[in-house]
Amino acid sequence: MSSPDAPDTTSETEVFGDPTTVPVEVPDDANVEKALRVGLSEYELSEEDVALLSGEGAGDGDEQPAGPLPVLAVVGRPNVGKSTLVNRIIGRREAVVEDVPGVTRDRVMYPANWAGRDFTLVDTGGWEKKVEGLPARVAEQAEVAIALADAVMFVVDATVGATGTDEQIVRLLRKAGKPVVLVANKVDGPRQEADASELWSLGFGEPYPVSALHGRGTGDVLDAAVATLPTVSATGGGVEPAGGPRRVALLGRPNVGKSSMLNKLAGSERVVVHPTAGTTRDPVDELIELGGRTWRFVDTAGIRRRVHLTQGADFYASLRTQAALEKAEVAVVLLDASEKLSEQDIRIVTTVVESGRALVLAYNKWDLTDEERRHYLQREIEKELVQYPWALRVNVSAQTGRHLERLVPALDTALESWDTRVPTGKLNSFLGQVVAEHPHPVRGGKQPRILFGTQASTRPPRFVIFASGFLEAGYRRFIERRLREQFGFVGSPIEVSVRVREKRKR
Repeated sequence: MSSPDAPDTTSETEVFGDPTTVPVEVPDDANVEKALRVGLSEYELSEEDVALLSGEGAGDGDEQPAGPLPVLAVVGRPNVGKSTLVNRIIGRREAVVEDVPGVTRDRVMYPANWAGRDFTLVDTGGWEKKVEGLPARVAEQAEVAIALADAVMFVVDATVGATGTDEQIVRLLRKAGKPVVLVANKVDGPRQEADASELWSLGFGEPYPVSALHGRGTGDVLDAAVATLPTVSATGGGVEPAGGPRRVALLGRPNVGKSSMLNKLAGSERVVVHPTAGTTRDPVDELIELGGRTWRFVDTAGIRRRVHLTQGADFYASLRTQAALEKAEVAVVLLDASEKLSEQDIRIVTTVVESGRALVLAYNKWDLTDEERRHYLQREIEKELVQYPWALRVNVSAQTGRHLERLVPALDTALESWDTRVPTGKLNSFLGQVVAEHPHPVRGGKQPRILFGTQASTRPPRFVIFASGFLEAGYRRFIERRLREQFGFVGSPIEVSVRVREKRKR
């Protein structure tokens, strides 16, 4: 990369033998960006690269959807190929696929686009009748997905035909009253199309023959599905409208004080509080007046351990807690300051970071700590949370309400960072300075060059760097650290990805 590390403004240089000064033109951010774009055009770029480069730099004025995105749920009995179809629609292997029934358990949401329409795609676990334990919870999640969807893709294995379980799902869908598109999957060629035609008997109209594995027929079924979706979700299951109350999720392990905090903020006994851990099962929404503004706080069930290890109601509660996090903009993770940080605490913080939400750490029960405990707590934070030095910290007492007002500036700062967009020219000038001061190490006789950088999105801030060679993980972390030093991003995770591109062959 060239060295666009000169200041943005004009400088004055003294002319030898003349006491006067004359202005010297220094490349500004816009010129740096223009020059680098010209250089980047000499490299092989994919269609995705071109789309990113043509759409980036829109700034903070990006248009927000008028309301929540419409929701399309993919349902069916186990092992009919739902997750394979989801991967085909979103264009990447995101959903876990294995040739055994019951691999998908959670109700998982993915952003999707077809024919210029943005929507939320929901993958569900296989629905079965008369089951108990974990399969029953999975079936319940599928039913929740149907209830929260604007339209449904009902996937049936055409090679097997309609089964008794499929008939049960038909009754469930009729009761829900949602538009249904019938997908006859595993139709790999013309010979299987006769099998698909037999599914007319289910009463949902034309069955669309599809091979999710090979992509056959997926365009036609998507055209039909998107045609049934409204412009804005009627269930509120997608992206929330702009301008509403900021959404805050209260997370933490059981009995850490989440419900007590919500009650104190609300000024009433809004949530049941009991010494027994795990009292809260359902996420509870509450509009809270705080700092002169209205916020939407969500009290969630305590996260005991990894979701796939929980059972019964705890399993279901954990799924709903994750769903609440997905709908939030910022998470307040409560930690018990009077006790040693646990593995669960660290996992919850990591879950929030991986979800891309802004983060505030609230050390609860601060009034129960003495100087010795605070000393050890600081050492625990430095050791266990060393990866997240950017996380904002507030010391509070949910029981007494002490310092709860400090949540407001912390939430504001975290959300402001979460929404921050760095102009493309300024970003590339910054990268030029970083490379000039600390170039990437030479490996194998070659030194990769940073060709261009852009911020692909906000919420959270995501940066894409085009380079002539692979950038080592340590160097990527160094760039992330310098980004934080230069632009802040206090309280928000950021992502830095690298796309290696080669020069066009002449």
